[in-house]
Amino acid sequence: MGTPQQQAATAIANLLGRVGRFAVIVGVGGGVAQTSLYTVDGGERAVMYDRIRGVLDQPVGEGTHFRVPWLQTPNIMDIRTRPRTISSVTGTKDLQMVNISLRVLSKPDTHLLSQIFRSLGIDWDERVLPSIGNEILKAVVAQYNAEQLLTQRDRVSRAVRDSLTARAKEFNIMVDDIAITHLSFGTEFTKAVEAKQVAQQDAERARFVVLKADQERKAAVIRAEGESESARLISEATKVAGPGLIELRRIEAAKDIASSLSKSGNVMYLPGSGSNMLLGINPGK
Repeated sequence: MGTPQQQAATAIANLLGRVGRFAVIVGVGGGVAQTSLYTVDGGERAVMYDRIRGVLDQPVGEGTHFRVPWLQTPNIMDIRTRPRTISSVTGTKDLQMVNISLRVLSKPDTHLLSQIFRSLGIDWDERVLPSIGNEILKAVVAQYNAEQLLTQRDRVSRAVRDSLTARAKEFNIMVDDIAITHLSFGTEFTKAVEAKQVAQQDAERARFVVLKADQERKAAVIRAEGESESARLISEATKVAGPGLIELRRIEAAKDIASSLSKSGNVMYLPGSGSNMLLGINPGK
C-alpha cells in the first residue's frame, strides 16, 4: 500500500501501458490488412504470382481483392488498346530505299494474360511489336515497286495488316488496326520522279505541236483542193462564155481597187486625154 498519489500514478502507468499495447496491436493489424488488400482499376487485370503454385492461370478482374502477404504478389497488366508507332527504312522491289512509319493499335488477349506474363512480362508490347513490325514491313515492301507503294497504298496496308495480325497472334497479342502514317523516298528517287514528270509534260507539248502541224497540213490540202476546183470551174466557164467572163472579172477587180483607194486621203485622181492617173500625195510635204 502506498500513498494515494503513488496509487494514482501506478493506475495511470498501467492504463498507458494497456493503451500502448492496444495501439501496437492496431498498428500491426492495420499494416497486415493494408498489405493483404490490393485494387485492380478499370481496364486492368491482375496476374497473381504464388510462391508455392507459381503464376495462377485465372487473371483477377477489377475491384479490391485479398491476397496472402509475402506468399502472393499481384502483377497489374493493362488490357486496353494502346497505340505504337513503328518506323523502318527498307528497300522496294526495284531497289529504292523508302522510309515508312506504321501506327499499330494492339492489346493483349485477356484470356491468355497468364501465358503472356510468363513468356513476355508486363512490357509485352515493347518486347514484341517493334521486332515483328520491322520484319513484316521489310517483307511486304520488298514485294512492291516504289510506284506501287504510292498508287496501291490501300493494298500495301492490307497486306501489312494481315501479315502482322497473324504474326502477333503467335504471341497472344490482338491487333485492332494498322495504318501507314508516313511514306517517303530518297532524294535520287524524288529527282527521278520530277524528271519523269518534266519528260511527260515535254511529250505532251510535242504531241500537241504534231497535232497542230497535222491539222494545218490538212487545212492547206483542203484549201489547195478548193482553189484547184475554183480554177477548174473558172476555166470551164471561160470556155463556155468566152472572153466576156474575164472582162467581167477585171471590171469587178477594178471596182474593188477603186473603192479601196477612194477611202484613202493620200490618193488623187487626175483626168487626162485618153488615160487616167492616180497620184499618191503625202500630206506632210
